[in-house]
Amino acid sequence: MSNTVRSTRSLLVVLLAALLGSAFLMVVVHPAPSFAQEQPLQRKVKSRVPPEYPEIARKMSLTGVVRLQVVISANGSVKDTKVIGGHPILAAAAADAVKKWKFDSASAESTETVEFKFDPGN
Repeated sequence: MSNTVRSTRSLLVVLLAALLGSAFLMVVVHPAPSFAQEQPLQRKVKSRVPPEYPEIARKMSLTGVVRLQVVISANGSVKDTKVIGGHPILAAAAADAVKKWKFDSASAESTETVEFKFDPGN
C-alpha cells in the first residue's frame, strides 16, 4: 500500500472519530429543558408532558421563559392555548406539550397560566 493511500486512510479515520465524538458531546451536553411553574395552578395536573427542546433552538442557544394561557375544558382536557410571552420557537414547543396535558375534572371550563423555563444548561 502506498504512503498516499495510508495517509488518506489515517486522515479519514481521524475525521470520522472526531465527527462521532462531537455528535456524542452534542447529545450529552444539551439535556432536556427544565420546567418551572412559579404560581400554583388552580386545577391539579393529572398527566404532564414536558416540552422538547427544539433542535433549531439548541443550535441558536436559545433560552428563556414561555408563558401560556391555557383554557381547560370541564373534563380536564386542554381546549385552547395562547402564547402570552416568550420566543416563538420555544413557545411552539411549549404549546405542543401543554396540549397533551390532562387536568382534574371540574364543573366548568377554566383558564390557567402556565410557565416553562427553557435552559439547556440546567
